[in-house]
Amino acid sequence: MAMNKALFEENWKEIRGESSRRWSLIAEHDLIKGDKSDLKFDKFVTMLQDKYVLTRDVARNEINQFWTENRAKNKLLKA
Repeated sequence: MAMNKALFEENWKEIRGESSRRWSLIAEHDLIKGDKSDLKFDKFVTMLQDKYVLTRDVARNEINQFWTENRAKNKLLKA
C-alpha cells in the first residue's frame, strides 16, 4: 500500500517515532514543526527535500519505501 496524505496523517506518531532512525538529519525540532503542521505529509516531504537535497518526487518515494519496509517488518514481528 502506497503512502498517501490521509494514511500519513493517521500514522504520524508511528512515522515520527521511526523517522529519526531512517533519516538522521531530521532532528527533534523538525519533528515538532511536523507535529504543529496541519499538513504533516507536505511538511515532512519538504523537510526531506531540504535536509537531503531531494526532488519532491524522490522525497515522496523515500516515504513510500520507508512505509513499505516498516509494514513488512511489523508483519514479521506479529507472525
